[in-house]
Amino acid sequence: MRNRLFAPLWACLLLMLSAALLAMSSTAHAAPATIDDAARALRQGPVFVDPAASGQLSAAQEAALEKKITDADKPVFVAVLPATSEYPADNLLQNLRTDTGITGVYAVRLGDGFDAGADPQVMPVRAVDNLTTAVKAPGTGTNAATQLNAFVDRAVKEAKGSAPASWSGGDNAGDGAANGVPVGGLIVLGGVVLIGGGAAFAVVRRNRKRKEEEERAALEKLRVVVDEDITAYGETLDRLDFHPGEKGADDAMRVDYERALDSYDDAKSRMGNAQHPSDVRGVTQALEDGRFSLAVLEARRTGRALPARRPPCFFDPRHGPSVADVLWTPSGGAAREVPVCGADEVRLREGEDPMSRTVDVGDGRRRPYWEAGPAYGPWAGGYFGGGLLPGLLVGTMLGSMLSTPAYAAEYGGGDFGGGGEWSGGDVSGSDFDSSGFGGFGDGGGFGDGGGFGGGGFDGGGGF
Repeated sequence: MRNRLFAPLWACLLLMLSAALLAMSSTAHAAPATIDDAARALRQGPVFVDPAASGQLSAAQEAALEKKITDADKPVFVAVLPATSEYPADNLLQNLRTDTGITGVYAVRLGDGFDAGADPQVMPVRAVDNLTTAVKAPGTGTNAATQLNAFVDRAVKEAKGSAPASWSGGDNAGDGAANGVPVGGLIVLGGVVLIGGGAAFAVVRRNRKRKEEEERAALEKLRVVVDEDITAYGETLDRLDFHPGEKGADDAMRVDYERALDSYDDAKSRMGNAQHPSDVRGVTQALEDGRFSLAVLEARRTGRALPARRPPCFFDPRHGPSVADVLWTPSGGAAREVPVCGADEVRLREGEDPMSRTVDVGDGRRRPYWEAGPAYGPWAGGYFGGGLLPGLLVGTMLGSMLSTPAYAAEYGGGDFGGGGEWSGGDVSGSDFDSSGFGGFGDGGGFGDGGGFGGGGFDGGGGF
Protein backbone atom coordinates (compact mmCIF):
# COMPACT_ATOMS: atom_id res chain seq x y z
CA MET A 1 0.00 0.00 0.00
CA ARG A 2 2.78 2.41 0.92
CA ASN A 3 4.49 1.72 -2.40
CA ARG A 4 1.26 2.29 -4.30
CA LEU A 5 0.77 5.61 -2.53
CA PHE A 6 4.37 6.77 -2.92
CA ALA A 7 4.36 6.85 -6.70
CA PRO A 8 1.41 9.26 -7.10
CA LEU A 9 2.73 11.41 -4.25
CA TRP A 10 6.10 11.66 -5.97
CA ALA A 11 4.43 12.48 -9.26
CA CYS A 12 2.33 15.12 -7.54
CA LEU A 13 5.42 16.63 -5.96
CA LEU A 14 7.11 16.87 -9.34
CA LEU A 15 4.04 18.52 -10.83
CA MET A 16 3.94 21.03 -7.97
CA LEU A 17 7.64 21.81 -8.42
CA SER A 18 7.12 22.26 -12.15
CA ALA A 19 4.18 24.58 -11.60
CA ALA A 20 6.11 26.59 -9.02
CA LEU A 21 9.13 26.93 -11.32
CA LEU A 22 6.95 28.01 -14.22
CA ALA A 23 5.18 30.55 -12.03
CA MET A 24 8.46 31.99 -10.73
CA SER A 25 9.94 32.02 -14.22
CA SER A 26 6.98 33.89 -15.68
CA THR A 27 7.11 36.37 -12.81
CA ALA A 28 10.84 36.92 -13.31
CA HIS A 29 10.33 37.70 -16.97
CA ALA A 30 7.19 39.80 -16.60
CA ALA A 31 9.08 43.08 -16.93
CA PRO A 32 9.95 44.16 -20.48
CA ALA A 33 13.50 43.48 -21.57
CA THR A 34 15.85 46.43 -22.07
CA ILE A 35 19.02 47.17 -23.99
CA ASP A 36 20.95 46.12 -20.88
CA ASP A 37 19.28 42.69 -21.07
CA ALA A 38 20.12 42.43 -24.76
CA ALA A 39 23.76 43.33 -24.14
CA ARG A 40 24.01 40.90 -21.23
CA ALA A 41 22.59 38.10 -23.40
CA LEU A 42 24.95 38.88 -26.30
CA ARG A 43 27.92 38.57 -23.99
CA GLN A 44 26.79 34.97 -23.43
CA GLY A 45 25.73 34.02 -26.96
CA PRO A 46 25.48 35.39 -30.50
CA VAL A 47 21.70 35.79 -30.79
CA PHE A 48 19.20 37.60 -28.59
CA VAL A 49 15.47 37.60 -29.34
CA ASP A 50 13.39 39.81 -27.10
CA PRO A 51 10.32 37.87 -25.90
CA ALA A 52 8.15 40.66 -27.29
CA ALA A 53 9.64 40.00 -30.75
CA SER A 54 9.51 36.20 -30.61
CA GLY A 55 6.92 36.19 -33.37
CA GLN A 56 9.59 37.34 -35.81
CA LEU A 57 11.99 34.48 -35.19
CA SER A 58 10.95 31.06 -33.91
CA ALA A 59 12.98 29.15 -31.34
CA ALA A 60 14.13 26.72 -34.02
CA GLN A 61 15.19 29.55 -36.33
CA GLU A 62 17.00 31.26 -33.48
CA ALA A 63 18.86 28.05 -32.62
CA ALA A 64 19.83 27.48 -36.25
CA LEU A 65 21.12 31.04 -36.60
CA GLU A 66 23.09 30.74 -33.37
CA LYS A 67 24.60 27.43 -34.48
CA LYS A 68 25.65 28.94 -37.80
CA ILE A 69 27.55 31.72 -36.02
CA THR A 70 29.16 29.59 -33.32
CA ASP A 71 30.19 26.92 -35.83
CA ALA A 72 31.95 29.63 -37.84
CA ASP A 73 33.64 30.91 -34.63
CA LYS A 74 33.10 34.54 -35.66
CA PRO A 75 32.21 37.61 -33.53
CA VAL A 76 28.82 38.19 -35.17
CA PHE A 77 26.01 39.44 -32.91
CA VAL A 78 22.31 39.43 -33.81
CA ALA A 79 19.46 41.05 -31.87
CA VAL A 80 15.77 40.87 -32.74
CA LEU A 81 13.93 43.63 -30.89
CA PRO A 82 10.44 45.10 -30.82
CA ALA A 83 9.96 48.70 -31.88
CA THR A 84 9.06 49.89 -28.37
CA SER A 85 10.14 52.60 -25.97
CA GLU A 86 12.57 50.15 -24.33
CA TYR A 87 14.66 50.35 -27.52
CA PRO A 88 14.79 53.98 -28.72
CA ALA A 89 15.88 54.03 -32.34
CA ASP A 90 18.30 56.92 -31.92
CA ASN A 91 21.77 55.60 -31.06
CA LEU A 92 20.38 52.11 -30.39
CA LEU A 93 23.03 50.22 -32.33
CA GLN A 94 25.94 52.19 -30.95
CA ASN A 95 24.55 51.86 -27.44
CA LEU A 96 24.13 48.12 -27.92
CA ARG A 97 27.76 47.85 -29.06
CA THR A 98 28.89 49.99 -26.12
CA ASP A 99 26.93 48.07 -23.52
CA THR A 100 27.92 44.67 -24.89
CA GLY A 101 31.53 45.82 -24.84
CA ILE A 102 32.88 43.27 -27.34
CA THR A 103 34.38 43.98 -30.77
CA GLY A 104 32.48 42.42 -33.62
CA VAL A 105 29.75 42.75 -36.24
CA TYR A 106 26.33 43.74 -34.91
CA ALA A 107 23.04 43.22 -36.76
CA VAL A 108 19.72 44.37 -35.35
CA ARG A 109 16.19 43.77 -36.49
CA LEU A 110 14.11 46.51 -34.85
CA GLY A 111 10.45 45.96 -35.56
CA ASP A 112 10.34 45.66 -39.36
CA GLY A 113 13.60 47.59 -39.82
CA PHE A 114 17.15 46.32 -40.14
CA ASP A 115 20.61 47.79 -39.80
CA ALA A 116 24.11 46.64 -38.97
CA GLY A 117 27.54 47.94 -38.05
CA ALA A 118 30.98 46.67 -37.10
CA ASP A 119 34.26 47.62 -35.53
CA PRO A 120 36.44 48.53 -38.54
CA GLN A 121 39.15 46.03 -37.59
CA VAL A 122 36.53 43.26 -37.74
CA MET A 123 34.81 44.36 -40.97
CA PRO A 124 35.50 47.53 -42.99
CA VAL A 125 32.82 50.21 -43.04
CA ARG A 126 32.33 49.85 -46.78
CA ALA A 127 31.84 46.09 -46.45
CA VAL A 128 29.17 46.55 -43.78
CA ASP A 129 27.48 49.23 -45.88
CA ASN A 130 27.40 47.02 -48.97
CA LEU A 131 26.22 43.96 -47.05
CA THR A 132 23.46 45.89 -45.27
CA THR A 133 22.28 47.40 -48.53
CA ALA A 134 22.23 43.96 -50.17
CA VAL A 135 20.03 42.32 -47.54
CA LYS A 136 17.64 45.30 -47.61
CA ALA A 137 17.36 45.33 -51.40
CA PRO A 138 13.91 44.73 -52.94
CA GLY A 139 13.23 41.08 -53.68
CA THR A 140 15.49 39.69 -50.97
CA GLY A 141 12.64 39.04 -48.53
CA THR A 142 11.47 41.09 -45.61
CA ASN A 143 10.88 38.50 -42.91
CA ALA A 144 13.39 38.37 -40.08
CA ALA A 145 14.61 34.80 -40.65
CA THR A 146 15.38 35.37 -44.34
CA GLN A 147 17.03 38.72 -43.77
CA LEU A 148 19.15 37.71 -40.79
CA ASN A 149 20.32 34.48 -42.38
CA ALA A 150 21.28 36.32 -45.55
CA PHE A 151 23.32 38.77 -43.48
CA VAL A 152 24.95 36.15 -41.27
CA ASP A 153 25.85 33.88 -44.19
CA ARG A 154 28.07 36.61 -45.62
CA ALA A 155 29.15 38.21 -42.34
CA VAL A 156 30.72 35.02 -40.97
CA LYS A 157 32.79 34.74 -44.14
CA GLU A 158 34.03 38.34 -44.12
CA ALA A 159 34.41 39.07 -40.40
CA LYS A 160 37.87 38.91 -38.87
CA GLY A 161 38.65 37.59 -35.42
CA SER A 162 37.10 34.84 -33.34
CA ALA A 163 34.02 34.42 -31.19
CA PRO A 164 34.42 35.89 -27.69
CA ALA A 165 35.52 33.56 -24.92
CA SER A 166 32.38 34.39 -22.94
CA TRP A 167 30.26 32.41 -25.40
CA SER A 168 29.69 28.80 -24.45
CA GLY A 169 30.11 27.64 -28.04
CA GLY A 170 27.80 26.04 -30.53
CA ASP A 171 27.98 22.44 -29.39
CA ASN A 172 24.53 20.98 -30.05
CA ALA A 173 24.02 17.49 -28.76
CA GLY A 174 20.30 17.28 -29.28
CA ASP A 175 20.32 14.81 -32.19
CA GLY A 176 20.15 11.30 -30.93
CA ALA A 177 20.73 12.29 -27.33
CA ALA A 178 18.24 9.76 -26.09
CA ASN A 179 19.40 6.84 -28.21
CA GLY A 180 19.88 3.74 -26.11
CA VAL A 181 18.80 5.38 -22.85
CA PRO A 182 15.95 3.58 -21.05
CA VAL A 183 12.76 5.54 -20.62
CA GLY A 184 12.85 4.90 -16.88
CA GLY A 185 16.31 6.41 -16.72
CA LEU A 186 15.08 9.50 -18.51
CA ILE A 187 12.25 9.90 -16.02
CA VAL A 188 14.63 9.65 -13.07
CA LEU A 189 17.02 12.02 -14.80
CA GLY A 190 14.15 14.42 -15.44
CA GLY A 191 13.27 14.41 -11.75
CA VAL A 192 16.88 15.11 -10.81
CA VAL A 193 17.10 17.90 -13.37
CA LEU A 194 13.84 19.37 -12.10
CA ILE A 195 15.06 19.48 -8.52
CA GLY A 196 18.48 20.72 -9.59
CA GLY A 197 16.79 23.32 -11.76
CA GLY A 198 14.89 24.59 -8.74
CA ALA A 199 18.14 24.97 -6.81
CA ALA A 200 19.82 26.64 -9.78
CA PHE A 201 16.91 29.03 -10.17
CA ALA A 202 17.21 29.97 -6.51
CA VAL A 203 20.91 30.72 -7.00
CA VAL A 204 20.21 32.79 -10.12
CA ARG A 205 17.45 34.65 -8.33
CA ARG A 206 19.72 35.37 -5.37
CA ASN A 207 22.51 36.59 -7.65
CA ARG A 208 20.09 38.75 -9.57
CA LYS A 209 18.83 40.26 -6.33
CA ARG A 210 22.41 40.94 -5.22
CA LYS A 211 23.19 42.58 -8.56
CA GLU A 212 20.06 44.74 -8.33
CA GLU A 213 21.01 45.85 -4.82
CA GLU A 214 24.53 46.74 -5.98
CA GLU A 215 23.13 48.69 -8.93
CA ARG A 216 20.75 50.58 -6.66
CA ALA A 217 23.59 51.50 -4.31
CA ALA A 218 25.76 52.64 -7.23
CA LEU A 219 22.89 54.65 -8.70
CA GLU A 220 22.20 56.40 -5.41
CA LYS A 221 25.88 57.31 -5.12
CA LEU A 222 25.75 58.73 -8.63
CA ARG A 223 22.49 60.54 -7.97
CA VAL A 224 24.17 62.86 -5.46
CA VAL A 225 26.82 63.89 -7.99
CA VAL A 226 24.43 64.21 -10.92
CA ASP A 227 21.94 66.26 -8.91
CA GLU A 228 24.78 68.66 -8.07
CA ASP A 229 25.55 68.93 -11.79
CA ILE A 230 21.92 69.53 -12.72
CA THR A 231 21.57 72.16 -10.00
CA ALA A 232 24.74 73.93 -11.13
CA TYR A 233 23.51 73.98 -14.73
CA GLY A 234 20.12 75.31 -13.63
CA GLU A 235 21.83 78.11 -11.72
CA THR A 236 23.82 78.97 -14.84
CA LEU A 237 20.56 79.27 -16.77
CA ASP A 238 19.09 81.47 -14.03
CA ARG A 239 22.09 83.82 -14.24
CA LEU A 240 21.89 84.00 -18.01
CA ASP A 241 20.97 87.55 -18.97
CA PHE A 242 19.17 86.70 -22.19
CA HIS A 243 15.58 87.10 -23.30
CA PRO A 244 14.41 85.76 -26.67
CA GLY A 245 12.58 89.00 -27.40
CA GLU A 246 15.37 91.37 -26.44
CA LYS A 247 16.85 93.85 -28.89
CA GLY A 248 19.50 92.25 -31.08
CA ALA A 249 18.34 88.67 -30.51
CA ASP A 250 18.04 86.70 -33.74
CA ASP A 251 16.63 83.29 -34.64
CA ALA A 252 19.99 81.56 -34.23
CA MET A 253 20.34 82.88 -30.69
CA ARG A 254 16.82 81.78 -29.86
CA VAL A 255 17.57 78.27 -31.18
CA ASP A 256 20.70 78.07 -29.00
CA TYR A 257 18.69 79.22 -26.00
CA GLU A 258 15.93 76.68 -26.63
CA ARG A 259 18.51 73.91 -26.94
CA ALA A 260 20.05 74.92 -23.64
CA LEU A 261 16.65 74.81 -21.95
CA ASP A 262 15.75 71.51 -23.59
CA SER A 263 19.01 69.99 -22.37
CA TYR A 264 18.12 70.99 -18.82
CA ASP A 265 14.69 69.39 -19.06
CA ASP A 266 16.16 66.32 -20.76
CA ALA A 267 18.76 65.85 -18.01
CA LYS A 268 16.16 66.13 -15.25
CA SER A 269 13.82 63.73 -17.02
CA ARG A 270 16.53 61.15 -17.69
CA MET A 271 17.73 61.26 -14.10
CA GLY A 272 14.20 60.93 -12.81
CA ASN A 273 13.72 57.80 -14.94
CA ALA A 274 17.16 56.29 -14.31
CA GLN A 275 17.02 52.66 -13.21
CA HIS A 276 20.62 51.57 -13.75
CA PRO A 277 24.02 53.26 -13.34
CA SER A 278 24.50 53.18 -17.12
CA ASP A 279 21.41 55.43 -17.51
CA VAL A 280 23.40 58.30 -16.01
CA ARG A 281 25.51 58.47 -19.15
CA GLY A 282 22.60 60.08 -21.02
CA VAL A 283 22.09 62.63 -18.25
CA THR A 284 25.61 64.02 -18.28
CA GLN A 285 25.68 63.93 -22.07
CA ALA A 286 22.58 66.15 -22.08
CA LEU A 287 24.26 68.56 -19.65
CA GLU A 288 27.37 68.69 -21.81
CA ASP A 289 25.23 69.45 -24.88
CA GLY A 290 23.48 72.23 -22.98
CA ARG A 291 26.69 73.90 -21.86
CA PHE A 292 28.00 73.88 -25.41
CA SER A 293 24.76 75.53 -26.60
CA LEU A 294 25.28 78.25 -24.01
CA ALA A 295 28.86 78.78 -25.20
CA VAL A 296 27.63 79.18 -28.78
CA LEU A 297 24.92 81.60 -27.63
CA GLU A 298 27.48 83.71 -25.77
CA ALA A 299 29.71 83.85 -28.84
CA ARG A 300 26.82 85.04 -31.03
CA ARG A 301 25.83 87.73 -28.54
CA THR A 302 29.37 89.10 -28.24
CA GLY A 303 30.19 88.86 -31.94
CA ARG A 304 33.04 86.37 -31.44
CA ALA A 305 33.75 83.41 -33.71
CA LEU A 306 31.61 80.40 -32.88
CA PRO A 307 33.53 77.89 -30.73
CA ALA A 308 34.54 74.51 -32.07
CA ARG A 309 32.91 71.54 -30.37
CA ARG A 310 35.34 70.43 -27.69
CA PRO A 311 34.99 68.16 -24.65
CA PRO A 312 34.24 69.80 -21.31
CA CYS A 313 36.93 70.71 -18.80
CA PHE A 314 38.53 67.50 -17.59
CA PHE A 315 38.96 68.70 -14.03
CA ASP A 316 35.31 69.66 -13.60
CA PRO A 317 32.79 69.40 -16.47
CA ARG A 318 30.70 72.07 -14.74
CA HIS A 319 33.34 74.57 -15.87
CA GLY A 320 31.93 74.22 -19.38
CA PRO A 321 33.62 73.44 -22.72
CA SER A 322 37.40 73.31 -22.72
CA VAL A 323 39.46 75.91 -24.56
CA ALA A 324 42.85 74.18 -24.73
CA ASP A 325 44.76 70.96 -24.09
CA VAL A 326 47.47 71.16 -21.45
CA LEU A 327 50.02 68.72 -20.08
CA TRP A 328 49.05 67.35 -16.67
CA THR A 329 50.47 64.62 -14.46
CA PRO A 330 48.21 62.87 -11.92
CA SER A 331 49.62 61.71 -8.61
CA GLY A 332 51.76 58.65 -9.28
CA GLY A 333 50.95 58.66 -12.99
CA ALA A 334 52.47 59.69 -16.30
CA ALA A 335 51.99 63.03 -18.01
CA ARG A 336 49.20 63.36 -20.55
CA GLU A 337 47.30 66.15 -22.31
CA VAL A 338 43.86 66.94 -20.94
CA PRO A 339 41.20 69.42 -22.10
CA VAL A 340 40.82 72.36 -19.69
CA CYS A 341 38.74 75.48 -19.29
CA GLY A 342 40.36 78.92 -19.44
CA ALA A 343 40.52 79.34 -15.65
CA ASP A 344 42.22 75.99 -15.05
CA GLU A 345 44.63 76.67 -17.91
CA VAL A 346 45.77 79.81 -16.07
CA ARG A 347 46.04 77.97 -12.75
CA LEU A 348 48.21 75.23 -14.22
CA ARG A 349 50.39 77.71 -16.06
CA GLU A 350 51.02 79.55 -12.79
CA GLY A 351 51.87 76.34 -10.94
CA GLU A 352 48.61 76.12 -9.00
CA ASP A 353 46.30 73.12 -8.65
CA PRO A 354 43.23 73.05 -10.89
CA MET A 355 39.75 73.34 -9.39
CA SER A 356 39.01 69.61 -9.56
CA ARG A 357 35.61 67.99 -9.15
CA THR A 358 35.59 65.96 -5.95
CA VAL A 359 33.18 63.21 -4.92
CA ASP A 360 32.42 61.45 -1.65
CA VAL A 361 34.50 58.28 -1.19
CA GLY A 362 33.16 57.44 2.28
CA ASP A 363 33.75 58.58 5.86
CA GLY A 364 33.13 62.16 4.81
CA ARG A 365 36.25 62.19 2.63
CA ARG A 366 36.18 63.74 -0.83
CA ARG A 367 38.61 62.96 -3.62
CA PRO A 368 38.87 63.91 -7.32
CA TYR A 369 36.51 61.74 -9.34
CA TRP A 370 39.40 59.98 -11.11
CA GLU A 371 40.53 58.68 -7.72
CA ALA A 372 37.07 57.29 -6.89
CA GLY A 373 35.42 53.94 -7.60
CA PRO A 374 33.98 52.51 -10.82
CA ALA A 375 30.47 53.76 -10.05
CA TYR A 376 31.53 57.14 -11.48
CA GLY A 377 32.34 55.62 -14.86
CA PRO A 378 28.91 56.24 -16.45
CA TRP A 379 28.92 59.81 -15.07
CA ALA A 380 32.28 60.56 -16.72
CA GLY A 381 31.39 58.63 -19.87
CA GLY A 382 28.52 60.97 -20.72
CA TYR A 383 30.85 63.95 -20.58
CA PHE A 384 33.81 62.38 -22.36
CA GLY A 385 32.39 59.87 -24.85
CA GLY A 386 33.84 58.49 -28.05
CA GLY A 387 36.87 56.72 -26.57
CA LEU A 388 38.46 59.93 -25.24
CA LEU A 389 38.73 58.94 -21.58
CA PRO A 390 41.06 55.92 -21.77
CA GLY A 391 43.93 58.23 -22.66
CA LEU A 392 42.92 60.80 -20.07
CA LEU A 393 42.53 58.35 -17.21
CA VAL A 394 45.31 55.85 -17.90
CA GLY A 395 47.22 55.17 -14.70
CA THR A 396 44.52 56.58 -12.40
CA MET A 397 42.38 54.54 -10.02
CA LEU A 398 39.19 55.04 -12.02
CA GLY A 399 40.93 54.36 -15.32
CA SER A 400 42.43 51.12 -14.02
CA MET A 401 39.04 49.87 -12.85
CA LEU A 402 37.10 50.86 -15.93
CA SER A 403 39.51 49.30 -18.41
CA THR A 404 38.96 45.77 -17.12
CA PRO A 405 36.64 43.13 -18.62
CA ALA A 406 35.12 42.76 -15.14
CA TYR A 407 33.88 46.35 -15.30
CA ALA A 408 32.43 45.75 -18.78
CA ALA A 409 30.50 42.74 -17.47
CA GLU A 410 29.38 44.42 -14.24
CA TYR A 411 28.33 47.77 -15.69
CA GLY A 412 27.04 46.63 -19.07
CA GLY A 413 30.02 47.48 -21.23
CA GLY A 414 31.12 50.55 -19.37
CA ASP A 415 32.35 53.79 -20.84
CA PHE A 416 35.95 52.90 -21.33
CA GLY A 417 38.05 50.03 -22.51
CA GLY A 418 41.45 48.53 -22.27
CA GLY A 419 42.76 50.38 -25.30
CA GLY A 420 45.62 48.90 -27.24
CA GLU A 421 45.24 46.58 -30.20
CA TRP A 422 42.43 44.07 -30.24
CA SER A 423 40.64 41.94 -32.80
CA GLY A 424 37.10 40.71 -33.18
CA GLY A 425 35.66 39.10 -30.07
CA ASP A 426 37.82 40.99 -27.57
CA VAL A 427 36.37 42.95 -24.68
CA SER A 428 36.81 46.66 -25.29
CA GLY A 429 34.05 48.36 -23.35
CA SER A 430 33.14 51.50 -25.29
CA ASP A 431 36.70 52.31 -26.29
CA PHE A 432 36.13 51.56 -29.95
CA ASP A 433 36.43 53.30 -33.28
CA SER A 434 32.95 54.70 -33.88
CA SER A 435 33.66 55.22 -37.59
CA GLY A 436 32.22 51.75 -38.07
CA PHE A 437 28.93 52.97 -36.70
CA GLY A 438 28.24 55.90 -38.98
CA GLY A 439 25.69 58.46 -37.90
CA PHE A 440 25.72 57.62 -34.21
CA GLY A 441 26.89 60.09 -31.64
CA ASP A 442 26.11 63.07 -33.86
CA GLY A 443 22.38 63.05 -34.02
CA GLY A 444 22.03 60.13 -36.40
CA GLY A 445 19.50 57.46 -35.75
CA PHE A 446 17.36 54.73 -37.19
CA GLY A 447 14.64 56.89 -38.54
CA ASP A 448 16.61 59.78 -40.04
CA GLY A 449 19.25 58.22 -42.17
CA GLY A 450 21.80 57.63 -39.46
CA GLY A 451 22.78 54.29 -38.12
CA PHE A 452 25.28 51.58 -38.73
CA GLY A 453 26.87 51.70 -42.11
CA GLY A 454 23.68 50.81 -43.96
CA GLY A 455 22.11 54.20 -43.51
CA GLY A 456 19.64 53.65 -40.73
CA PHE A 457 16.56 51.54 -40.15
CA ASP A 458 13.87 51.40 -42.75
CA GLY A 459 10.34 50.33 -42.17
CA GLY A 460 8.89 47.24 -43.75
CA GLY A 461 8.11 49.09 -46.94
CA GLY A 462 11.72 50.12 -47.35
CA PHE A 463 13.01 46.69 -48.25
